[in-house]
Amino acid sequence: MDDQDRRISMDFQQQHQNMILLNQAMALQVQGMNNVVNLVRMRRRRRPNRARTMRTRPWLLRRAQFGYYENLMRELEAEDPSAYRGFVRCDPDMFREILERIRPRLTRQHNNYNTHQRPLDEGLMLAITMRYLATGQSYRSLMYGFRVAHNTICGVVKEVCQAILDEYEDDILSAPATAQQWEDIADQFATRWNFHNVLGALDGKHVAVVKPKNTGSLYYNYKKFTSIVLMALVDADYKFIWIDVGAHGCCSDAQLWNNCELKDAIENRLIDLPQPKPLPGDDQDMPYFILADDAFALSETLMKPFAHRQLSHDERIFNYRVSRARRVVENAFGILVNRFRCMATSMCHDVSTSILITTTCCLLHNLFRVRYPVNHVELLDREDQDHNLVQGAWRQGVNMHDMEEVLRGNTSNKEAKAQRQLLKIYYNTVGAVHWQERMILQ
Repeated sequence: MDDQDRRISMDFQQQHQNMILLNQAMALQVQGMNNVVNLVRMRRRRRPNRARTMRTRPWLLRRAQFGYYENLMRELEAEDPSAYRGFVRCDPDMFREILERIRPRLTRQHNNYNTHQRPLDEGLMLAITMRYLATGQSYRSLMYGFRVAHNTICGVVKEVCQAILDEYEDDILSAPATAQQWEDIADQFATRWNFHNVLGALDGKHVAVVKPKNTGSLYYNYKKFTSIVLMALVDADYKFIWIDVGAHGCCSDAQLWNNCELKDAIENRLIDLPQPKPLPGDDQDMPYFILADDAFALSETLMKPFAHRQLSHDERIFNYRVSRARRVVENAFGILVNRFRCMATSMCHDVSTSILITTTCCLLHNLFRVRYPVNHVELLDREDQDHNLVQGAWRQGVNMHDMEEVLRGNTSNKEAKAQRQLLKIYYNTVGAVHWQERMILQ
């Protein structure tokens, strides 16, 4: 045998030995897996059989006999409508109207294979949601009164809120689309609050939420709690014209306004606004504008008071007139929180659900103002016959916190300052009211 044949023979023997070792390793691996499987089977045999838990708790199935919706609400409707209104924050007729509008969006198919899993009545779903919005109670607390499992209530609240938004948003919570609609709002401000060419009063509030996971300090505000921001433009009748919900709590009013779509739309004339017109008794055209507080930057489309430092007599008069007109936005927030107490608590939801609930509360606020404008009058700030401020009841309760005032970087242009000077002169001369001198002396 020559050297080449000897090398081939040695290679073949080496390959054969490798195959033998590989087969042995695979056999050991299979044997190990079998041992593991056998061990698991033995442990399962030793484990005592668990009693199968019931699918639905029996006391939940007695909802028709003892639940709030089927019993208490019917009693209140028949015997005490005011208590009914306190329970769900609306009259029976309003409740039925909302129910009929959203019922098609909540109807579900019944599963005939499980008699215990019948779909919830749409009226019950609405009642649970309205009670949650009215009180801010936990889902577990609502479970015992309505006899609906808390995890089911979690889905019900989101589903009903979304149905209300889908049904009413275009009619109740949409910004004016035409110049005439904006002008109607300005006429309301002129009639009720003696301030002309006003498109609305602007402000922002913190809505407390439980800190979202992995967000660091994004939602941590200067009041030292976590929140999302509700920024709103309000008309002279305390209704929300436009809202922006969900910004991080660390943001200021000015930051949000400078980056919001409404500011861009107004300044770039992307929406149909009225053309400038003279104030009553004057001959110089005045642009239409929004009223806001010191947290915002002065511009031709946004007027705010003079800084509270060494104010002249005329500047104090102007500040009084501005604060009197923009009081509506503070009152709107006050009514909102007083009616829907879920806004006064820390919402234990993810951010998207908190935004949905907050938006729904604003929509319902508008809807109730349209249907029942005289309700909750005692909550509003008002003026007596001498135009002295009588504070509304909303100021005595817990309200949402104001936004942080920005002390630097809030620059104003020359045209805006000149416009404010003209307004100051106007409301100290032609546009003066007889009680304003007395008000600044108080």
